Amino acid sequence: MVTTAVVSENFSGEDCMLNLPEHMEWVDGQLREKNGMTLQHSEIQINLGFYWKSYTISSGQEGKVYTDVPCRTNKQGRRPDVAYLTPELVAQFGKADILPQSFPLIAEIVSPTDIAEDVFLKAQEYLQSGCEEVWLVFPESRLVLVITQSQIVGFTASEVVSTQKVLLGFSVAVNELLA
Repeated sequence: MVTTAVVSENFSGEDCMLNLPEHMEWVDGQLREKNGMTLQHSEIQINLGFYWKSYTISSGQEGKVYTDVPCRTNKQGRRPDVAYLTPELVAQFGKADILPQSFPLIAEIVSPTDIAEDVFLKAQEYLQSGCEEVWLVFPESRLVLVITQSQIVGFTASEVVSTQKVLLGFSVAVNELLA
């Protein structure tokens, strides 16, 4: 997830939402830089993107998987670490520069410097903006939380995490994901 530095520049909110700069999010009326990416964070991001993409192909569910791609929530301009777009939404928005809603399935990889309350508020923000399922990946504690509108399910290092609403049937061992 990793969002810290605030960048004060003269951009309107609408400008930022339409042309969100690389490695930036539009949060609480300000551009904020997403930084603090570590090797571990990047590896987990690519692992999960690869697993989701492979599953879309092998299961025939299709769709597209993205990393660090801009989307608009009801309040902000965000860049989820990993996101899945269904075939129906690809047909509707696949050529857009920024998705005008949250992706149906989103993963955020939590860094040691992230504030817990902010991480959960971001997950709620996604869910209130069209997302059906958010994965919060905690590399240090080797834990994955899968959050939907109606539940939070936790998976530990020795367990197999699975989707709850989107990409049904997908699962991966937490240890494998975090390897």
